[in-house]
Amino acid sequence: MTQFGKRITTFTLILASAAVGNLWADDDSGVCNGLPDYPTLKSALTAAVQAETSGLHNNMWATVVDRDGNVCAIAFTGNNRGAQWPGSRVISAQKANAANAFSLDPSSLNITAGQAGGLALSTANLYSAVQPGGSLFGLQFSNPVVEDNAYVGPGARWGTQNDPLVGKKIGGVNVFGGGLALYGAGHVIMGAVGVSGDTSCTDHDVAWRLRHNLGFDHMAVGGGVFTAVAGPAALFASDPTHPDNIIYDITANPNGGTGISKSGFGHPSCLNPPDFTKSPLPAVVP
Repeated sequence: MTQFGKRITTFTLILASAAVGNLWADDDSGVCNGLPDYPTLKSALTAAVQAETSGLHNNMWATVVDRDGNVCAIAFTGNNRGAQWPGSRVISAQKANAANAFSLDPSSLNITAGQAGGLALSTANLYSAVQPGGSLFGLQFSNPVVEDNAYVGPGARWGTQNDPLVGKKIGGVNVFGGGLALYGAGHVIMGAVGVSGDTSCTDHDVAWRLRHNLGFDHMAVGGGVFTAVAGPAALFASDPTHPDNIIYDITANPNGGTGISKSGFGHPSCLNPPDFTKSPLPAVVP
């Protein structure tokens, strides 16, 4: 082969490698399709915070991720980014990532295995399971936060439409209340939302109201889907209308240490607990 021919061959291989690389790079071409944008998230979060009276009644952060864990939008409810706990920005993103990472929809079922209606795990459902002796002990260390993405500045853009984390993956597994999977029409899982800024119980309740406000709680029987999306509250707390709701079933351990959850998916109670007789959480919809 002539020197010219070698150059042509090398150039062809470079182009082929670039093409393969582009195929991989384009794997996230549908990033955030069909999910709430920044103005929608901020408006729905504000309404959810106003409706919730438990906990400290702090301002809050919220993050939406898509099914691949890409951050789609981040918003806060305060007058500025310091009007709610600054650390809760990344925590809200972790919660969204965790709820998405460990929830399924009906497409999980095939001839060999899977869940007929899907299985939703909120981050509140993970607390007891990851304690020593729990069935998921160590899960919280399994998917670390991508620090190079989480803390990129400038800080003036955090929680805005141009937050530097938008379009990037956050990672992380959070194991207390505030993260819920997002289910669209037909019970299709679209990603998840995470909320942080108050007690973990209030975070969960605000996230629940936020998901409802956004219209991504299609988990009930009906609408052409015959099987409801299952979750620990439906399976172990007899509450199919709130399948991945927080479960308060932890009792003191007579041997000391972590309390005992009857279901294995329980969550501790918090300061100023919610009064659902006055302000119930909305039921999931078909």
